[in-house]
Amino acid sequence: METNLICISCPKGCHLKVSLAGENIQEVKGNRCPRGKEYAESEIKDPRRVLTTTVLVKGGRLPVIPVKSQTGLPKGLIIAAMKILRETAVSSPVRRGDIVVENILGTGINIIAARDVASAGTQSKY
Repeated sequence: METNLICISCPKGCHLKVSLAGENIQEVKGNRCPRGKEYAESEIKDPRRVLTTTVLVKGGRLPVIPVKSQTGLPKGLIIAAMKILRETAVSSPVRRGDIVVENILGTGINIIAARDVASAGTQSKY
């Protein structure tokens, strides 16, 4: 079986052809650097995505704050993580980098704030 991927490891965007025998990778073609092969292997064996969304802020100058996963979450857990984050609210003030949800779904990956949000009624620069 053959699978086509576009490598996102660097700006070149190589079109990869991955030959599979069952779940084993036999060959990767089309990569112009070693990262292409590494990307293909990780995308076939354990696809991950950085999750970005927003969560509610209680008492903040803004009603929501953007958040993201510190590293890629397993692709199959994205929907479950979104369900948790939909029910999550943080209290202001919030600083960029603050942990919003620690160890989401037991993955060891934290969800962190992607910007600052000051408390309502403050003169803070953030």
